[in-house]
Amino acid sequence: MSRPARAWQRMLSGRRLDLIDPSPLDIEIEDIAHGLAFVARWNGQTTGEYPYSVAEHSLLVEAVFAALAPRSEPRWRLAALLHDAPEYVIGDMISPVKAAVGPDYAALDARLAAAVHLRFGLPAELPRSVKMQIKRADRISAWLEATRIAGFSEAEADRFFGKPKITDPVTTRLHLRPPSEVKAAFLARHATLMRALAPA
Repeated sequence: MSRPARAWQRMLSGRRLDLIDPSPLDIEIEDIAHGLAFVARWNGQTTGEYPYSVAEHSLLVEAVFAALAPRSEPRWRLAALLHDAPEYVIGDMISPVKAAVGPDYAALDARLAAAVHLRFGLPAELPRSVKMQIKRADRISAWLEATRIAGFSEAEADRFFGKPKITDPVTTRLHLRPPSEVKAAFLARHATLMRALAPA
């Protein structure tokens, strides 16, 4: 009789995260930051000395989200920072691969996202208006990445992601830096947002 396939991953923190039934108790921000800092966006097909990581993308999305909704609550900015957190376990799949894999990928992503949200004091399912605003920030970030480091023409990016209306050069600056640096930046931003959530 064959053993059932292993459905958990051991993290550097020592946690075992069950991918089928993830528990918020097994999620640590250090594991998320470390994993996302080493996962490349665009399947690694970007210019520059370092891969453009999901952690870097997450910081950009949170900055764009804050620019789009400057009076948003800190918890929704935290949700924006963590919008791709499941990828610390399942990696970053480009949209064509997600389409090929089908609904199972989306279900796995949703289970992990819910556990991450609960771990950090967010509702398991975000309000639709917040999800839509984060998605908008995500698409703007994708456009910026596509045209600046992933080889897309603006016309191509407009077709796939929509033409962004945000042009602030500080908010939309892309960074390419070593994983250790972006991990530290991600952890620092997470800590700042968590402090803002703490009761006075």
